[in-house]
Amino acid sequence: MTLHLPDAHGALRAYEPRTEPLALTPGTPFTSRTVFSAAHVVADPYADTTPDSPAAVDWDATLAFRRHLWAHGLGVAEAMDTAQRGMGLDWAGAAELIRRSAAEAKATGGRIACGVGTDQLPGAPATLAEVRTAYEEQLAVVEESGARAILMASRALAATARGPEDYLEVYGHLLRQAAEPVILHWLGPMFDPALEGYWGSSDLDTATDTFLDVIAAHPDKVDGIKVSLLDARREVALRRRLPQGVRCYTGDDFNYPELIAGDEQGFSHALLGIFDPLGPLAAEAVRVLDTGNTDGFRALLDPTVDLSRHLFQPPTRFYKTGVVFLAWLAGHQSHFAMVGGLQSARSLPHLARAYELADRLGLFPDPKLAEARMRTLLHLYGVTP
Repeated sequence: MTLHLPDAHGALRAYEPRTEPLALTPGTPFTSRTVFSAAHVVADPYADTTPDSPAAVDWDATLAFRRHLWAHGLGVAEAMDTAQRGMGLDWAGAAELIRRSAAEAKATGGRIACGVGTDQLPGAPATLAEVRTAYEEQLAVVEESGARAILMASRALAATARGPEDYLEVYGHLLRQAAEPVILHWLGPMFDPALEGYWGSSDLDTATDTFLDVIAAHPDKVDGIKVSLLDARREVALRRRLPQGVRCYTGDDFNYPELIAGDEQGFSHALLGIFDPLGPLAAEAVRVLDTGNTDGFRALLDPTVDLSRHLFQPPTRFYKTGVVFLAWLAGHQSHFAMVGGLQSARSLPHLARAYELADRLGLFPDPKLAEARMRTLLHLYGVTP
């Protein structure tokens, strides 16, 4: 049952799909690491929408995917950039997603943390007071839902802030009023170019100092930090400077095995977009790590890095297309459609390579279904061997 997959040069290469999946079943909760998967949303493919319309979400399929992650012991990081915040999903849709997912988490006993941002603001420049108010509105929604809050980086704040003092003022205000400790999220410009110079400087050393100043002023209100800079060395240096009790959640989709494994001075927990498609395999790896078997953990997770680096290759912000594509191939949804029409953001050769890498890892519960859907996509694009 050979598939002919196109490469970046327009040539077709023969690929023999795998016939058996990995045997991965739900297991016990994790004991050594706190692990969140940033989960995608499933679009309603029958909604009559345009890329500029409010997102039409298939709520049943979206919540079913979260139950899948919880069943394997993973926490869900909800309404983050993996869910297309600011790229198809507006604040009204995100608020409904937060409420629905938090209720589902409560019903099933799943761990959940939800993104708090300022994306309800219009595109026009905002004042610092408007940025604070927008953050407060979203923080209230998350706290009322019973979920942990993740203070996401704000495009509006990046555009408005004059320097580090404005970040200190806004974040200090939010942390003082937060009912429970929050997770602070530093998202690099490779994920969102509008966040260039966050924390008041394009010099990452200077920005890191400001970030740590925010945490040092309110350590009791910071559960942890999520770092998405795709720089393992910088993350390790940063986590070694954190106050006692403040976790580092890696958001590095290039170097996560080594960062989660850690070293003699500590380790990172995880809040990762790549753990959406890797969910069951990632969970199995963490359970191996729970036993103290670091080599076994790395043996399971290291081979997944090629897939992750492929999905997150520049323009990195379009990694969501590959994530949803793999969810379709794996049978978690019945279609390959995305809110905002983002299924068009990656090329056929990119998707073909993603299929091959995921198939080699045994990620598809039903390899024949994945093969049939890949074959359908190839035919739709006019690929004939």
